[in-house]
Amino acid sequence: MSLYKDILARFPRGAISYVFAYGSGVKQQVGYSDVNKQKDNIIDLVFCVRDPLGWHAENINRHESHYSSMRLLGPKCIMKYQENFGAGVYFNTLVPLSDLGVQIKYGVISKEQMLQDLLEWKHLYMAGRLHKPVEDIVPPDDDKQLKEALATNLRNAFQVALLLLPEKFTSFHLFHTISNLSYKGDFRMIFGENKNKVANIVQAQENEFFELYAPIMKDLAKFVAVDFGAKEKGSERVVTQFEQDKSLKAVEYHLRQAPAELRRRLIRNAVFKGSYIDIIGPLAALKNLHEIVQISVNDIVWRSSITQTLKNIPSAGVMKTLVYASRKAMKTFAK
Repeated sequence: MSLYKDILARFPRGAISYVFAYGSGVKQQVGYSDVNKQKDNIIDLVFCVRDPLGWHAENINRHESHYSSMRLLGPKCIMKYQENFGAGVYFNTLVPLSDLGVQIKYGVISKEQMLQDLLEWKHLYMAGRLHKPVEDIVPPDDDKQLKEALATNLRNAFQVALLLLPEKFTSFHLFHTISNLSYKGDFRMIFGENKNKVANIVQAQENEFFELYAPIMKDLAKFVAVDFGAKEKGSERVVTQFEQDKSLKAVEYHLRQAPAELRRRLIRNAVFKGSYIDIIGPLAALKNLHEIVQISVNDIVWRSSITQTLKNIPSAGVMKTLVYASRKAMKTFAK
């Protein structure tokens, strides 16, 4: 944690609502050395701020010589660019902190846009990252609105996963399905990411997933039963087995909780007429509901992954974007 505090000291602290670190340089994944002993991995950070334009301007003023020497965008360019795109996360990657012996990638998002993504799954970009364990650097302890939105996002992920899963499933399948919500439709998974990324995350972080989702499991206990001492089929290995209620009533309940953007996609892909509330019954009765839900989630992720990649080119720089992309591509063939 001391390293994260040293990194945080390089950035403006005003107007910050939440800061977290994530990725293979922060959270253990199968196939990587211990996160405390890694030398080459990049530390990924996200700053959720109340005034992103003011935060950017202050950040650039604090590091004016660094930004000019690296030929990055000036404050006016960043502000104009954000006005044109209107929303989202803007990343600066491969930022060297030589005295700390690390490189970082950091993104900045407004609190308003963070809340929209957490509650509506408008882009399922920040919401998707926060379906998985992260390292809180500046927790949102004093921000009730943001804390509630983070909890709602986790609950939505859990309930959508239930719609995708069969009646019986293991903890690995549950957390893999949750993690895959924001990966399966991402075009970067075709080329540029390790194809076993999701499995590697879940296998190494299963205990942290349990801790993250324990309150939701408790709240939804009448829909999902848990057996922590089940034997894996065909072996003597002990696994955590779940059994969920797949009745129409239960499925309808989960569908009613769906985030707004997912609702819009479900209406379109199910080809039903009427409002979302009107079609919940017929939708719940479909034998291929899980396919429609998966396609609808993929639609959100596919669009946002392309948009985010395009946005990062001018904000991070063409050469840095290419170098970062090449490192990602190397993981595809190395693991």
